[in-house]
Amino acid sequence: MSEQAAVTALEGSGIGFEITRHGRVSSLAEAAAARGVEPSAIVKTIVVRRGEGDYLFVLVPGGRTISWPKLRSLLGVNRISMPDAATAKEVTGYERGTITPFGATTAWPVIADACIAGTVSIGAGAHGVAATVDADELVRTLDARVADVTEPEG
Repeated sequence: MSEQAAVTALEGSGIGFEITRHGRVSSLAEAAAARGVEPSAIVKTIVVRRGEGDYLFVLVPGGRTISWPKLRSLLGVNRISMPDAATAKEVTGYERGTITPFGATTAWPVIADACIAGTVSIGAGAHGVAATVDADELVRTLDARVADVTEPEG
C-alpha cells in the first residue's frame, strides 16, 4: 500500500481533507509543527490484535497512549496485543508508522479515543504524509466507536 491508496480512499470517502507532506520527524512536537497543528491533534493509528485473524484500529491522540485495561474492558476480552511489524503490514497493507484506516487492505473496526476533537491530522499511508480532517467527520466517515481508551503518556 502507499500514500496513493490512502489518498484515493480519502477522496472516495467524501470527507473534507488537506494533505500535508513533510520529511521524517523524530518527535510528536516536530510532527505537529510540520503539520501546523497542536501535538494533541496528531492522531496515531494503532493496529491491535483481538484474536486469530481479528484486528481493529485504535485512533490515539498525540501525548496519549492506549490504556490496555480500558480497551480490554470495552472489547470484553481478557487479552489483546499489538502485532509485530510484519503482521501489521500484512493485515493493513501499510508499514508501521504509516498505518491508517484509509485504504487499508481490510476495513477493520475503528475505535476513536474520546479525546479526539476539533481539527486533527492523521497519517496518510507514507512517512511524512498526513491528512488534516475534522474529528467529527473522521469518526463518522470511519464509523468509529468513540470511547475513553487512552491515558496520558508518561
